[in-house]
Amino acid sequence: MRVLYFAWVRERIGEGSEEVETAAATVRDLVAELRAREARYDLALSDMGAVRVAVDQELADLDAPLAGVREVAFFPPMTGG
Repeated sequence: MRVLYFAWVRERIGEGSEEVETAAATVRDLVAELRAREARYDLALSDMGAVRVAVDQELADLDAPLAGVREVAFFPPMTGG
């Protein structure tokens, strides 16, 4: 699946997107796999209260299933004004 990173998440990981082979059943499982990869992922995804998730371009929570999903995006909360 394609994993996208935006704003400061992207800056901490050092790339905007990547193709990921995963056996993760949920977003939470994917986050755990990514954090175990390297320190940069661990730092960027350590506080999931400060990161939002979209699954196939729909806002989702950490328990969202990943079966059949093509894209997961991680980004900080959006602000407006």
